[in-house]
Order: sequence, then structure tokens, then C-alpha cells
Amino acid sequence: MLITALTAAAWLAAPAAEVDARLLALGNEDAPVLVVLREQPDVRNMRFIARGDARLTAVVSTLRDHARSSQAELIAELDARGIEHRSFWAINAVALRADSQTINWLRQRPEVANLAWDGMSRRVADAVVEPIVSQPKAVEQGLTLIGAPTVWAQGFRGQGVLVAGQDTGYEWTHPALQAKYAGWDGATADHNYHWHDAISSGGGSCGPNTTAPCDDHNHGTHTMGTMVGDDGGSNQIGVAPDARWIGCRNMNVGDGTPSTYADCFQFFLAPTDLSGNNPDPMRAPHVINNSWGCPTSEGCVDPNVMQTLVENVKAAGIMVVVSAGNSGSGCGSVNTPAAIYEASFTVGNTTFSDNMAGSSSRGPVTVDGSNRLKPEVTAPGTSIRSSIRGGGYANFTGTSMAGPHVAGAAALLMSADESLKRDPERVEALLMQTAVPVNTGQSCGGIPSSTIPNPVFGHGRIDVWAALRTFYIHDDGFE
Repeated sequence: MLITALTAAAWLAAPAAEVDARLLALGNEDAPVLVVLREQPDVRNMRFIARGDARLTAVVSTLRDHARSSQAELIAELDARGIEHRSFWAINAVALRADSQTINWLRQRPEVANLAWDGMSRRVADAVVEPIVSQPKAVEQGLTLIGAPTVWAQGFRGQGVLVAGQDTGYEWTHPALQAKYAGWDGATADHNYHWHDAISSGGGSCGPNTTAPCDDHNHGTHTMGTMVGDDGGSNQIGVAPDARWIGCRNMNVGDGTPSTYADCFQFFLAPTDLSGNNPDPMRAPHVINNSWGCPTSEGCVDPNVMQTLVENVKAAGIMVVVSAGNSGSGCGSVNTPAAIYEASFTVGNTTFSDNMAGSSSRGPVTVDGSNRLKPEVTAPGTSIRSSIRGGGYANFTGTSMAGPHVAGAAALLMSADESLKRDPERVEALLMQTAVPVNTGQSCGGIPSSTIPNPVFGHGRIDVWAALRTFYIHDDGFE
């Protein structure tokens, strides 16, 4: 349901905008700001009205039309004041730089709900890089543990599914990734609609505004390898090796901002050409991996700053897989966007012995007062061997490594039945109801680990083969 425009009386009665305290302390210097507007379209129930790709296009159309009309007056005044800005429609917001005078003007505007600091923020946590790189196992252990090879044997390898990642970027020419890149036809590359760089300054070894996928850190290349990687030889590192991928760089050498995250989410809702024009929602991915987080200390002072954004992406029929974070083992340590949101499918880190990794963040979510149970599931995330820059491989540990296993598992299920492609709710239900309990005696939120789900490991470690059998319970071919 679309929220209607504010009446004149409502505008006069509108509460004052919430403002990050750091923005109130500005002098003549300026700072990055994300101006979140009060009117946000509620598209969460669109799945009951439209299905499949129609669900996606309906949500995108609603969001774009609403942003265009509701931002018109503000943008006109920003232009008149000579203030450069970037408009977003995936969340009804505008990014800009503002000094104290501009902050005071913005906070008095009744259409403005929140002035959020848009400074650098860090992903969930640095993955642990192990100094010793193990030899190829042909099929990596994490893939075997979740049942991926058994699903492959049924003919489902992710074919026909488009996965996406927003991360530190990707080395698209890596031997395990190049053939899976949606912009590669086997002879030439076309990066239009397949790559977007949200980093407009800095960019480390890649530089800013790159026009081809590039990774300035290694983290992104590693996560993508776990989703789809396969070099055709002894390095079978990806859960869904026949899926195709597109990517977006949302972090500058490991650091991002709310607006760079929003930029990538918006690109995935309606991918554009390299100039940012001609958006086409029919090129949107089916699942997005998000191995990052935005902590309070680095910009997300308001924990709900990206909640509507994530809800909009899922409402469009795109599954949003998010790493839980590496702030464990204490309870309540799932505490950063986007892992804390109900619309996120949040993933914890377990070992190959189905034990909880000590660093994996636990629920419940207390930072926003919701007491929400997180994570939903866990997956192997300890000593995961995958691709890195330079065509090599290395072992990383963290929930960042667990999340891509789940995104890849979702792609396998979608390749088994196309009706799952724009139905993340059904995919999530399948993975949760077939998950395997994890070995732990820890209790969080007063919920013992014997209760399923619980705030330590959610429903358990995913088993994609069990999920497929459940889906095809009446098919004689799956017994």
C-alpha cells in the first residue's frame, strides 16, 4: 500500500527530523549526509498482488514514481541553492554534503524524517586470513557438508539463476569466476548491466568509478567464489557453479557508507548501463549476498537507517542474504545493519564439525529494541578455501564466508524450480525447516539451544539436499 502525500496540516504537525549528533556539531565545514524522507511507500505486501517478475516490476515502478514526486520540491530547492546531491528511489532519500546552516534548513523541512551521517563504515568485520593455504580438495568441504554435490547429481547446479554480490569488488577474470560472469560470453566482455561501482573517490588499487569489475581488497572475490566458483578442474569452490553473477562495489578498501550500500541495492533492483542510465528491472538478480555490516561507531547511529531499503528489495522478490557479524560469542551481538532486519536472511558461522564458531554473532537483536531472533540459519564459515585476487586461493574465516554458502544454496533450489526465483519467502522456509541443529549448549535470550529456532544458531546449519527433497516430497525421483 502506498502511503499518501502529507496534507498541509500534517506537514505543520510533522515531528522534527532525527539528526545524528555529529551533524549538529558542524561549523562551516561540511559532512556527508543521507537525507531520508518521511514518506516511504509500503510495498511489503506486493507479493500478494503480483507474482514472479511482475512482483519485481511493480515494486520498482512504485518506488521510482513515489520518489520522483515526493522529492521534487526538495530537489528543486537543492538545485536553487547549488547543492550537489544524489537522489535514491530504492529508499526515498537524497545523499549530499551539508554544513551546519544546511543541516538546520533540512531538519526544519517537514518532509525530512532523518538526517543520517553518511561517513565511512566498515563491513561486519575483517575475515580472518589463514597463513597456510590448503591444497585443492576438488569439491570443497563446506559444499559437501551442506549437500551441494548431491543436488548437482540431480541436474541442478544453479543454471538459469542470477546471483549478485555487493562487496569490495570482484576480480572477474579469476579462473574460477570468469566463465560465470554474466557479462562474459566466452569471447568478449560487456560490463553494462553486470557491474556497478558505488565508490566515487579513493578506491585503493582499483581507483574510483571503475567500468569493469575490480577488487581492491580480496574479500569480494572470495565470497563470490563460494557462491559460483569453479575453474573446470580441481578448484570446485562454488555452491552453484552454473549460476551467473553480477556485482557491485560498495566498499572503498573495506569501508562503505549507507549511501554506497543503498547505491548497490538500487542497482540490483534495476541494473543500468555503465553510465547509470536505462535501468532494466528484468535484469535484476534473484539473490544478493551481503557479507558486510554498518556499525554504529562508523555511521549507522540509527540502526533502522537501511531497514526500509532492505524491505523494499525483498518485497521485489529478491532474496537478501546477510552475514550475522563476527562480534560473538556473547548474546545480543547481532547488532548491525543489515543483519538485524526481519527482511534479511541472516547467517551465522559454523565449523565443519557443526559447532558454533566462537566469533559468530548471536541474537537476539537488542540494539533496536525488537528482541528479534537472529540468525535464521548457519553455514560453514570456518577455514573456507575460495578465490582471491591474482588468480589464487586462500582460506578465510568469518560469517562473511558462511553467507555465500546460503546464497549459493538458494540458487540451487531456484534452478530446480523457476517458481522459486521471485519467491524468497518460500526459499527461506525450505532452508529453515530442513536445517540441521548445531552442537552448542549456549542459551541466549532465555531460549535454550534445544529449542528450535533459537538466538544462537537459528534453525541450524543448512542442508540444501534435504531442502530439495522436501520440495519434491511427492516426486518418486527423490526418496
